[in-house]
Amino acid sequence: MRHLFIITVLSLCVTVAQADTQQTFTEWLQELKADAVREGISKKTVDATFKHAKLLPRVIQLDRSQPEFISTFLDYLNRRVNTSLVERGRYLLTQHQPLLAEVESSYGVPKQVLVAFWGMETHYGKMQGDFDLASALMTLAYEGRRAVFFRNELFNLMRIADARHASTSARIQGSWAGAMGHMQFMPSTLIAHGVDANHDGRVDIWQSLPDAMYSAANYLAKAGWRGDEPIMAQVDLPADFDYRLAKLNCRQHVDAWKALGVYVPAHIRNLENAAILLPQGWRGPALMVFSNFDVVMDWNRSVNYALAVAYLSEQLVGVADIAVEDDVELGALSFNEMWALQGKLNELGFPSGPPDGFPGLKTQEAIRMYQTAHGLPQDGYASPSLYVRLIESLK
Repeated sequence: MRHLFIITVLSLCVTVAQADTQQTFTEWLQELKADAVREGISKKTVDATFKHAKLLPRVIQLDRSQPEFISTFLDYLNRRVNTSLVERGRYLLTQHQPLLAEVESSYGVPKQVLVAFWGMETHYGKMQGDFDLASALMTLAYEGRRAVFFRNELFNLMRIADARHASTSARIQGSWAGAMGHMQFMPSTLIAHGVDANHDGRVDIWQSLPDAMYSAANYLAKAGWRGDEPIMAQVDLPADFDYRLAKLNCRQHVDAWKALGVYVPAHIRNLENAAILLPQGWRGPALMVFSNFDVVMDWNRSVNYALAVAYLSEQLVGVADIAVEDDVELGALSFNEMWALQGKLNELGFPSGPPDGFPGLKTQEAIRMYQTAHGLPQDGYASPSLYVRLIESLK
């Protein structure tokens, strides 16, 4: 009975806290509603959007959640680009050949690249998201972590309804983070890059595949897509390669890399803006990336995502798998282990910044400094073996 009493009291506390939060959210909504009208959004659209507005605790939970493990590149690739995704993509590449050829002719973005984005974003339109987008954006704007950004996206969602691209912003569904349609555009992205490809007076990125494909290609073209240039290619490194050069901001002409002994596939010629990445450490695959890789990262800032788009686009047209050696280190650090690794690096005088559990550029540079000091290959990779070595060194 004592346990039951405690549970009842705790439940009551949670209920009261939620009620207080809901009341505060309701008051905040009234101010936001007035702001929307002042922004020039029609009262009809504002009323329809706010009529069923709800605070979505699940959205807050997803926004604040941390992964149990930090996914390695190969784990991410195997999880995101599986056989069924490739086979379905090849089928759709053939089925929609006329449309995709038309888009490629207009914008210079290859068919397989557009289909790769489509597959990565929504499994070819099957997973566009089932969150009430207006409520999700309101929740994220209210939560405060990126309040201004999501407030503006909410207003843009209502502008989309005003422009009749959607019947009403109150009915649009999408991801918890505010993305929508076949290609998961944010509202501001649709406004800036949306194309009415079928000339029906609407940019319908939810139901019209021509609108979705033209809009995606328009985005990539404006971001600087370079014709038929590749996104990436696997290369072989010489035994004496200086791994400190393997990072995104170290750019050279392909010929300069060849002069250092890097073996580059014959079809890669005369490209200036090439970098080498070691996403799974020095024992893993070496991938050379080019200017179009930067365009993919303009779409999504994750290196693993950009590499996966490149890999899927190649798989769709039959390019060979990425070769992986048997001695590659496959293990992953947990979020807490990554946090601890960053703290240990700081303790040892290799500044990685405030620990956050994610191996960003500052952490990679700190690891390189540690590796240099201890005569290790300087790949900047946060491997399990490096973690064990760091922990042992401080015992």
